Amino acid sequence: MDISVIGAGVVDVLVGTVDEKIFSRGSTPVDFVTTSFGGDALNEAVILSRFGKRVQWVSKVGDDDAGQRILRYAQSNGIDVSHVTVRSGLSTAVNIVLVDAAGERRFLTNPRSSLRNLTAEDILPHVDEMASIVSFASLFVSTALDISATEKIFARIKSTGRTLTADTTRPKHGETLSDIAGLLKHVDYFFPNETELAALTGSTDVDKNISALLDCGLKCAVVKRGGKGSIVAHGGERLKIHACPVKQVVDTTGAGDSFAAGFLFALSEGQPLVKCAKFASATASCSVEAVGAVTGVTSLAKVSSRFENYSG
Repeated sequence: MDISVIGAGVVDVLVGTVDEKIFSRGSTPVDFVTTSFGGDALNEAVILSRFGKRVQWVSKVGDDDAGQRILRYAQSNGIDVSHVTVRSGLSTAVNIVLVDAAGERRFLTNPRSSLRNLTAEDILPHVDEMASIVSFASLFVSTALDISATEKIFARIKSTGRTLTADTTRPKHGETLSDIAGLLKHVDYFFPNETELAALTGSTDVDKNISALLDCGLKCAVVKRGGKGSIVAHGGERLKIHACPVKQVVDTTGAGDSFAAGFLFALSEGQPLVKCAKFASATASCSVEAVGAVTGVTSLAKVSSRFENYSG
């Protein structure tokens, strides 16, 4: 395997375009209602596989129709699912995704589903078989993985000499940067967006927040800023990358996952940080132009063409 990705896979039911009055009406006509696949880790894995990488996915699904559909989808995209735990009696995650006119989305999730129930026991037995690059697709997604358990996983992965990357979502229980400092010292590349980082620090000053990340022992911070691009900080170097232009933002579902996948691909190819960030931006720009997390990221050729035609 070239890259191992740890984290969730879900069935997404995407509905749009909706507005804030949707719950005040008995019936609302929309532009689309479609079923797709998502989840931070599965999105990354699918894109990386489409880019030609050999990808191992470490996750958990239920022994139900949704779980079987997800596994078939992953396998059809060339992903190794031999380390996906299938648990009897567990409901596989099915998310409702409400998309507004700006392409922004709101999620309805089941906290008792597989999305929130990935555990250390589903991950640690597979560490020795993981690839040289390991992506932990999102902190705070599974409530069964508290900070202590996550730190043990990260320490175990790093003890084997692997490169470890991590993304995040917003903290669920008021966790702060000081709470996760112990696990960040094991991380080589961390991909929070600006809002997620502010939630951890309590500050909206992105430059100070990046400095705070590096003070935790993090090796490289890659802060996603949506339409404002990204900032890459490593040692004393800070690179500000402009967002790759898009034709029209249709659905931002999976944009951050696409960014991370693009960065991981370029990193695995030995590219310098600035090219990793630009390729990540090009990948995300393809994602937001179509409904569904990875629908618009069809091939390496498509993203490479976009990457080559913008300055960053």
